Amino acid sequence: MFKKILIANRGEIAVRIIRACKEWGIPTVAIHSDVDKNSMHVRLADESVCVGTHQPANSYLNIPSIMSAIELTNADAVHPGYGFLSENSEFAKILEDYKVKFIGPSSKLIKMMGDKIQAKLIAKRYGLPVIEGSEGGVSDIKEAKKIIQNIGFPVLIKAAGGGGGKGMKIVNNQEEFENLFLTAKSEAKKFFGNDEVYIEKFFQNPRHIEVQVLSGKNRTVHLHERDCSVQRRHQKLVEETPSPILNNELRKDLFDKTVKMVSQIGYEGAGTVEFIYENNKFYFLEMNTRVQVEHPVTEMVTGIDIIKEQIWIAYTGETALKQEDIKPRGHAIECRINAEDASKNFQPSPGVIGMCHQPSGFRTRVDGSIYQGYKVTPYYDSMVCKLICHGRNRQEAIQRMQRSLDEFVIEGIKTTIDLHKKLLDHKKFISSDFNVGWLDNEKII
Repeated sequence: MFKKILIANRGEIAVRIIRACKEWGIPTVAIHSDVDKNSMHVRLADESVCVGTHQPANSYLNIPSIMSAIELTNADAVHPGYGFLSENSEFAKILEDYKVKFIGPSSKLIKMMGDKIQAKLIAKRYGLPVIEGSEGGVSDIKEAKKIIQNIGFPVLIKAAGGGGGKGMKIVNNQEEFENLFLTAKSEAKKFFGNDEVYIEKFFQNPRHIEVQVLSGKNRTVHLHERDCSVQRRHQKLVEETPSPILNNELRKDLFDKTVKMVSQIGYEGAGTVEFIYENNKFYFLEMNTRVQVEHPVTEMVTGIDIIKEQIWIAYTGETALKQEDIKPRGHAIECRINAEDASKNFQPSPGVIGMCHQPSGFRTRVDGSIYQGYKVTPYYDSMVCKLICHGRNRQEAIQRMQRSLDEFVIEGIKTTIDLHKKLLDHKKFISSDFNVGWLDNEKII
């Protein structure tokens, strides 16, 4: 097994990885910025190295500084978590060149699947249905107009080189097209260094469905699907598995095609293939070549530790799992708890945490890195923890989540706990009558 793993991340995912490493008996190295020196992941790791100041570019995205930390601590593997450098092919290639194991796919595959245009062509080649739209990147407005003539309004303009809602615009008619096209290009250039966009048909009432995979040289397996349709401005808030709207026939078709593609491209590691679902049809959206924020709901229903499986695949090149061994049971729901004031347009709420009481009990899990006295800074993602609940069925999972949210106390900062209480109690959530635009179109709080 690996002698020492450096975690190139912070917060809850860094804590999650450290816990998995401890169970494998692997020593860990935490990297941190100057403002994160008292963070939970630093306290739990065997060693820690400060890699720069609070700005992400100077610390968690600072490849030379992280490479120095690897050399200083003699780490022989790096786990990138999610976000930051987790899908940075340049970072993965540097590690490959220095014979340090990147716990994830090869740099070649990260680059290939990170380009949304290329990923779409690959998905199409291996039999996955794709969204109608441009075959490649579009930078010329005349070309864009021709594409729209073929597919019709509304359309979605997306940055070719990134995600997270940046460089993404919905265009409903010809009058607003030119302005939004130029805005999307400008944002794409600003955030991803590439002003190329692609255009695709916009769905009116879609659900967001994703398939978790684990893949090695020997085989690819799926860990079933997640429904991540409760979103705000393209950012997920609530995730669950199984999806309450799919039948087994649809599932089988989706899983078979997903596994075929992932296997054919020679993927190694944990990954997620995301889809748009509308009118009983799936359309390939993208592949995330990393672990997802929402991976715990899959762990809860399958009993499989995805982080430990990642490490095993990285070390051996093979997955120990067989498809027949994966038997999901019950239903799981995850709520992302963010340091935001939902009543003030989700304004960030940094500050020092006072009293902190986290829920527990039967089939209740909190993944986080907060504690009493912890300082939530404004420099990073606002998510402070995740609450995950499992039940025999969806109704019981909802009831357990409602109970757990009622127990959750975080003082000193504003959080989205009250929002989640209202979401879980909303008739549309209970009946699963919603789509990805639900929260943007309906006032909940």
